[in-house]
Amino acid sequence: MTRIYFDNAATTPVDPQVVESMVPFLQTYFGNPSSIYSYGRETRVAIENARKSVAQLLGAKPGEIIFTSCGTESDNMALWSAIEDLGCRHIITSPIEHHAVLHTVQALAKQRQLAVEFLRVLPDGHIDLTDLERALESATERCLVSLMHANNEIGNLLDIEAVGALCEKYNAIFHSDTVQTVGHYPLALSETTIHFATGAAHKFHGPKGIGMLYIDHKVSVSPFIHGGGQERNMRAGTENVSGIVGFAKALELATSNLPQDQAHIQSLKDYLAAQLQTQIPGVQFNGDWNGASLYTLLNVSFPRTPQSEMLLMGLDMQGICASAGSACSSGANQGSHVINALPNGNKGVPIRFSFSKFNTKEEVDHLLVKLKQLL
Repeated sequence: MTRIYFDNAATTPVDPQVVESMVPFLQTYFGNPSSIYSYGRETRVAIENARKSVAQLLGAKPGEIIFTSCGTESDNMALWSAIEDLGCRHIITSPIEHHAVLHTVQALAKQRQLAVEFLRVLPDGHIDLTDLERALESATERCLVSLMHANNEIGNLLDIEAVGALCEKYNAIFHSDTVQTVGHYPLALSETTIHFATGAAHKFHGPKGIGMLYIDHKVSVSPFIHGGGQERNMRAGTENVSGIVGFAKALELATSNLPQDQAHIQSLKDYLAAQLQTQIPGVQFNGDWNGASLYTLLNVSFPRTPQSEMLLMGLDMQGICASAGSACSSGANQGSHVINALPNGNKGVPIRFSFSKFNTKEEVDHLLVKLKQLL
């Protein structure tokens, strides 16, 4: 049975060119980058060249890029650094953040006795920025604002320029989880007022197990993981050399082909949305799906029936991979915390379809046939 993959917001297949770039650093160039002899110097050069490439592609300085194991670690480091090193005692976030942020905020609030404030979510899934200004204006201590650039479940895009301007106005630290937008949108991080931003290679056809954290050079923070002096004394532990090389190559490919890939993927999203509206009565879309939203993602609510309750399982049995929300929460039974936070957002059965450059219109047509059969 042919399998069709529509869960690219969870992870993407690794581009063959990325694999090709990584293989020499799994076999020939295997030295520890901290070693001073030739084997170590070879891998050290590869890491620093990758850092320069990533920094250039993200509009940052090489010293502002720290390689980590994943987006979750990057989010954790950013949030803890803002509290421990930058004096933030009041956290402002939203109920629709990724659990990498929400659970870290929960741990920080408990351990450090911090105030946490959750912003209002509008009916279309956007964060109410007037509520953000109210929260910043009324705070009595320095604030950490943590709001994701693009929501991984409904796709809504945040106006990071507007949020950054508010944070600058009220002397707040701004962390944005940019895991869903690095590699998918042009970013110029040094030109923003973001203090911390995160990325993960496996979201744009790179390998798993490698992420990055952007730290604005204007702030000074301490290591989150202690030990050796790797990553310019910012993250201890022997570097994942092949992963770092793969991250840089994946970002290079994503950036060089961005206009073509965006147009192709957007056409798949638009086609699926139009066909669903035509062929399946009562279907609705969650979030600002045809406005300020990821071109890679469509979150669909099907009318709640015995058939739709089993739809994900039925699709899986037909070889079609989709999800109900974040892959990091797939073992939970509470439903999507993002959908539940939307006003009137939990009436149907939500399924997230997310696309990559490797998907085709023929695959979408096959999905539509199977959906009609299952429903």
